[in-house]
Amino acid sequence: MTATETRPPRPAPERRSGELTLRELLRWTWRQLTSMRTALILLLVLALAAVPGSLVPQERVDSLKASQWKDAHETLTPIYEKLGIFNVYGSAWFAAIYLLLVVSLLGCIVPRTFVYARGLRAQPPAAPRNLSRLPSHAAYSTAEPADVVLERARRLLRRKRYRLRREPDGPAVSAERGYLRELGNLVFHLAVLVVLVGFATGTLFGFKGGVILVQGLPFANSLTQYDDFVPGTLFDVDGMDPFTFTVDDFDVEWLTSGPRAGMARGFSADLTYTEGPGEPEKSYDLRVNHPLTIDGTELFLIGHGYAPVITVRDGDGNVAASGPVPFLPTGPDLFSFGVVKAPFAEPSQIGLQGFFYPTFANVDGTPVNLGGNDVNPLVSLTVFTGDLNLGSGSSQSVYTLDTSRATELKGPDGKTLRLNLSPGETAELPDGLGSVTFDEVVSWQRIQISHTPGKNVALLGVVLALLGLMGSLFIRSRRVWVRVTEGSDGTLVEVAALDRSGGADTDAVLSGLVADLQEEHR
Repeated sequence: MTATETRPPRPAPERRSGELTLRELLRWTWRQLTSMRTALILLLVLALAAVPGSLVPQERVDSLKASQWKDAHETLTPIYEKLGIFNVYGSAWFAAIYLLLVVSLLGCIVPRTFVYARGLRAQPPAAPRNLSRLPSHAAYSTAEPADVVLERARRLLRRKRYRLRREPDGPAVSAERGYLRELGNLVFHLAVLVVLVGFATGTLFGFKGGVILVQGLPFANSLTQYDDFVPGTLFDVDGMDPFTFTVDDFDVEWLTSGPRAGMARGFSADLTYTEGPGEPEKSYDLRVNHPLTIDGTELFLIGHGYAPVITVRDGDGNVAASGPVPFLPTGPDLFSFGVVKAPFAEPSQIGLQGFFYPTFANVDGTPVNLGGNDVNPLVSLTVFTGDLNLGSGSSQSVYTLDTSRATELKGPDGKTLRLNLSPGETAELPDGLGSVTFDEVVSWQRIQISHTPGKNVALLGVVLALLGLMGSLFIRSRRVWVRVTEGSDGTLVEVAALDRSGGADTDAVLSGLVADLQEEHR
């Protein structure tokens, strides 16, 4: 090959039959994603994905119950943590389904909106050539002129809120109604999108927290006061409402008969609260499903229990720990477990753990709890001394006691020393370690505090969805045609009706229209 010669261009690779280019593949993917079928599938998948969030305690909702669930299911817990089951609504896979559904709905709604707008401006179609071929049709003869019958038909159809064809349609009248049916469909899908936006707004800009508050102790709305606090991704801590509240009184209605005797039927808490510094004090009866709303932040009463007031004195007689200690219920009868820590006791740290019986009874030598009401309260505690691992680097929960470095106290018989105390009783610890006093019992309340800024948006979406669904179900889209033909023996009037949504009784519409046309003539 000489220098002046050029190499022939390579032939373009032939496309195989059915092979898509990148652009065609992207277009096909977009059409599949934005189809109504895909939107419905994604909506179903989102509903199914939310099921674990209602079956398994969520850390964002109630971290205490989530922690208890983890302790009770040690095998499943590692698997669920990897899958994000304890935070379903904040997991990556739930967010992916969520975003795909939003994109799919947008792809469905926007094009259909333009189609609907064009349909609003469009005229009803011209009358078919042969009305007798339609499923619902009728005909009758009259001696009236054709223009008189046509004018009567126009007047009747306008009265029935049909839209008439503006262009001349010869010896026929074309009418249509039910345009709001498609609007109902669009409103429904738009409402689903509004609900998703409201939910996302609350997740991003809101927060949820919880606190176990002993009756009579004040609470101020700051991060340090919460037992658990889960903020949204874009939540601003400086925007927290500066309210305070105190549970002054707590009332429980107990069941007294039946298989659930001794369990709570209902409960309520009398609160006093202020909306901010310098604001007047107000009162509120906080009950289940009746939250208190303070400047967009809601307080929910979701649980209750008991906090025995226990005083621990060390070997020198000094008070090493004193005050109400919340014990966590293990069941609906409020049989509870709790721990007491005295890290500054001398000569050795003291730790107590055990159970609280609201209504204690001894049945054949076995301690049992007969109900949730504190009729015969009793605490049963075991004692540990030594290093409780309460150093500065410890992240130990206030509801657990690390006994790996401590020594369990034994009784004179060599068995585990167990302190069984009723209110007002004191037990001396062996070897001059001190004493433990059970002073009294007070109650605690589990308060959930949440701020969900998108709640009203989501509620609006639900209302719009119901309105749109009602419109799409109850509004019928119909077309009606009336054609007149003059002959030597009179005027032939042909009437036909067509239901575009399907399943409707167009025969009733047709017979009613024919009857109205003939009645006005008489």
